[in-house]
Amino acid sequence: MKYLNEYRNLEATKGYLDLIEQTVTKTWNIMEICGGQTHSLVRNGILELLPEKVRMIHGPGCPVCVTPLNLIDKAIELLEQGVIVCSYGDMVRVPGSKKSLQEAKADGGDLRIMYSPLEAVKIAREHPEKEVVFFAVGFETTAPANALSVLHAQKEGLTNYSILVSHVLVPPAMQGILDDEFCSIDAFLGAGHVCAIMGTKEYHPLAARYKIPIVITGFEPLDLVEGIYMAVKQLEERRYEVENQYSRVVREEGNIEARKVIDTIFEVGDRAWRGIGTIPNSGFVLKKAFEAFDAEHKFGLQALEAAENPNCIAGQILKGIKKPHQCNQFGKACTPANPLGAPMVSSEGACAAYYHYSDNLISS
Repeated sequence: MKYLNEYRNLEATKGYLDLIEQTVTKTWNIMEICGGQTHSLVRNGILELLPEKVRMIHGPGCPVCVTPLNLIDKAIELLEQGVIVCSYGDMVRVPGSKKSLQEAKADGGDLRIMYSPLEAVKIAREHPEKEVVFFAVGFETTAPANALSVLHAQKEGLTNYSILVSHVLVPPAMQGILDDEFCSIDAFLGAGHVCAIMGTKEYHPLAARYKIPIVITGFEPLDLVEGIYMAVKQLEERRYEVENQYSRVVREEGNIEARKVIDTIFEVGDRAWRGIGTIPNSGFVLKKAFEAFDAEHKFGLQALEAAENPNCIAGQILKGIKKPHQCNQFGKACTPANPLGAPMVSSEGACAAYYHYSDNLISS
């Protein structure tokens, strides 16, 4: 299969691992931003095959993991008001301050699991007597579909459809990590699916300002080891550039049509990140013209104060300060069946990766 099997080629992957070994002379900390990259690194045993001098740090690139507690609580409040709440499956078991969406469903809430927000628009069309809210979670990758759902609802004159927005942006998160006093990151692997939508232009100022290599990669083993080699080569040569390993998918300008849809519906605003805090201008918010489709505005949802579980170190994991197995609750009080925090339950969470693929982490 073109662009799949060849990127799982063992010999080619070993070739780049050899190049990394031959190139590296110092210890470098490289953060992969995306949870999909983390899972691939762990699942394929790549962390164990890299030289000791190359240390991979897991970043906050799991949208479910960084969705703040208070937004989950707001979605639960809507369920308790009798609203049909539609969500991607990853969100349903993530704990809020008191319960999860799944538990709210068990208590009688009408929660529907969707693959696309357009399915939620269809439900709103078929049930005009009911309010329907789609829990619009994600990075830039899912923003076009969520924006498109609003445009479809508007075109059809549906007044019973709205979205609860929790869209966060990757470049401001990277800047927030780099500005943290405990940051030890020397290079980034950028998220290929985000850049497929937004392009790579936003990363050039970061690379120049912080003198840090940024390599956009895909998610297969060959993608990742080639990207790591490109990052190590830059570091050893003292170059600080944006390079695109994922050129078969990512273009400098991104997906122009998808960006037009995003720009029609959303504008950039401040966003709270679970375990990290509020990062200025780090998310999408609905424009004033589409306020009627903003569930928080429509239902008068007030800001809720919600404290994190004190036994969960998700914030430190999302910032790359600690790894999942360094949490004393990991695999004990915190498991996928009984998660204390989102990184253990999300399919892209670092804790879930370490839990499910622990056999591939011999030295961890």
